[in-house]
Amino acid sequence: MQITKRAVVTGVALLSAMTLAGCGASSTGDSDGTAAGATACEPAGSDVTLEFTSWIPGIEETVATWNAENPDIQVEVQTGPNGNSGTYQSFFSQLEAGNAPDLGQIEYDALSSFRVQDGLENLAGCEDVVAAEAEFIPWTWGQVTLGSEDGVYGIPQDSGPMALFYRSDLFEENEIPVPTTWDEYKEAAQTIRDLGGYITNFSTADINQFAGFVWQANGDWFSNDGDAWTVDLTADESTVVAEYWQELLDEDLVSTYPAWTEEWNNAYNSGEVWSWNSAVWGANSIASGAPDTAGNWSVAAAPQWEAGGESSGNWGGSSVAVFKGTDHLYEATKFALWLNTSDEALTALNESANIYPATTAGLDLPSLQEGVEFYGGQKIYDVFADAAAQVNPDFVWGPTMTQTYADVSDGFQQAVTGQGTLFDALESAQASTISTLEAQSIPVAE
Repeated sequence: MQITKRAVVTGVALLSAMTLAGCGASSTGDSDGTAAGATACEPAGSDVTLEFTSWIPGIEETVATWNAENPDIQVEVQTGPNGNSGTYQSFFSQLEAGNAPDLGQIEYDALSSFRVQDGLENLAGCEDVVAAEAEFIPWTWGQVTLGSEDGVYGIPQDSGPMALFYRSDLFEENEIPVPTTWDEYKEAAQTIRDLGGYITNFSTADINQFAGFVWQANGDWFSNDGDAWTVDLTADESTVVAEYWQELLDEDLVSTYPAWTEEWNNAYNSGEVWSWNSAVWGANSIASGAPDTAGNWSVAAAPQWEAGGESSGNWGGSSVAVFKGTDHLYEATKFALWLNTSDEALTALNESANIYPATTAGLDLPSLQEGVEFYGGQKIYDVFADAAAQVNPDFVWGPTMTQTYADVSDGFQQAVTGQGTLFDALESAQASTISTLEAQSIPVAE
């Protein structure tokens, strides 16, 4: 199922128009020149302190650099778990209570959920934001405009092209070829299990990863014909991916530790688990979670469904959004633009958390051209640069992804204990997603 760029734009614009009356897009703009629905973007005229919530490792040091250089706009940063592990729920609760921070990190796939709840400021009234569009990779800018011609709901931060992290020392010692197809990956999984290990870990919580697998297979979960949303979590591509991982689960070829827990870290640090199909930012997760394995990891292109294929999925990628109700829109966008466009900030974020910039200039940072010591000196970003060019830019996110992810996760947790299958989980989540859309008066195709 191939979704065109026009469908993406039309679908999200329809969502905005039909669910956010009074906040939707208009190509004419307001009489004062501000884009329709955008809040006026004027300096406060006095010193300002902003609140910012993120989960990026080392973000405090980067913010400290900003604070040292901008005494009139100070930023207080709060860190928490990644979005779907609790921070998004906190944001929704804070918005409901009227005490949300000025800025927050939100992944692209979750932006529409916050937009539906009218939780985001439209930044299109800020001249500096509009002027910055040319600095970003077009696909990432499309992620924050949500298809609106005069709406901007965040500043792109990074992208998450996927590849294969693997223990090159263990593969070489046991003469196991690095898998280039998913069939070869399963063969390697059996060999590694016979040796007492697992080829990878299947997480029931990180549905973003599973969506990335579907993305790589050229599948979609959502589409829009200009009148209504179609929800199809059980399309052929999704079914193939689900059945593949179900087989690995049934044959005990993958572990199922909760991601980013001590169990998960220990499994990778001890050599029990040998690889991870993850995004570029995963380089930091492995380095921090499995420090005893430094120098023993490498990165290869993601396994393909067909030999010789060149396709990659995307997992994650974030924006910095400004929440509805801030008193300091101008200052918030100044900070968000610096954080995500300046060489100073982008270099710091790459070095502390392997953030892969969303700006075109950011991809030329010296830190991205160097070998990475933890990965044996390999220039791992060369692999991800290739992967980024192989990601289908037309993948469609639905308007209630946080709910969809939660429902799929519930089903996956049951599946790994033998109560149903991964396909059953997708089928159930499809029904609940449709019910959620209908409950919010978002049109759904028959």
